Amino acid sequence: MIHVLASIHVKQGKQAQALAAIHGNLAAVRAEAGCIQYTPAVDIDTGMPAQETDDLIITMIETWEDLSALKAHSTAPHMLMYRESVKDIVEKVTLKVLEDA
Repeated sequence: MIHVLASIHVKQGKQAQALAAIHGNLAAVRAEAGCIQYTPAVDIDTGMPAQETDDLIITMIETWEDLSALKAHSTAPHMLMYRESVKDIVEKVTLKVLEDA
């Protein structure tokens, strides 16, 4: 399995708009071959000393059957349309792509 933590850095005041676009795309992504989990998440303040929070980051928690499923996801037509729809509100996207150790 492949795990992905995608950090979507949004512009100030654009989190709700970005989340709406993500939620509008969830069904299509979750229907993709090889998608096991695809969940948007936002930081909550727990007061734990090691925690870092950032209101401008939406984290996508993803699990894919294999690397080929992840690569197919990145070029899926609905993902290309999603990226186009958020290009003016997203500053950048960074990825952590992981495998079980």
